[in-house]
Amino acid sequence: MYLDESRSFDQVEIGDAWRSPSRTITETDIVNFAGLTGDFNPLHVDHKYARGTPFGRPIAHGLLGLSLVAGLGSNSPAMQTAAFMRLVEWKFLHPIYIGDTVHVITEVADKQPGGRKHGLIVWRRQLVNEENSIIVQQGLFETLVRRAQLNAAA
Repeated sequence: MYLDESRSFDQVEIGDAWRSPSRTITETDIVNFAGLTGDFNPLHVDHKYARGTPFGRPIAHGLLGLSLVAGLGSNSPAMQTAAFMRLVEWKFLHPIYIGDTVHVITEVADKQPGGRKHGLIVWRRQLVNEENSIIVQQGLFETLVRRAQLNAAA
């Protein structure tokens, strides 16, 4: 996706919503995330240990789910993002298991023009488990996005 194919601040409105492509979580995803982060908590990587937990089996790292939200949501919609500003009120509501297929629902919750070049967009994002249609994680992302006027001058 090229910058000129993505949307500017002025091309989205409060209430606009998108659904991302889906992604099925694999054991390899969990092991790779453990290796990347150094988080080898047995809750995530040890089947025998996980059987003795309230979950009964290994679960994905919560931050793996959050990373999927950032990745899957990055092109739904594709935006002319200048900077990620902050994460607000993020909630981990349900576990993610090996084999779960998830997608992201993104909605424009608020917009604040920040000047000629950029505006702040508040995105409501939800990570949804498709099998039982439950929201497993949700919260708000805030990003600075280029204004259309900047593109017209280029």
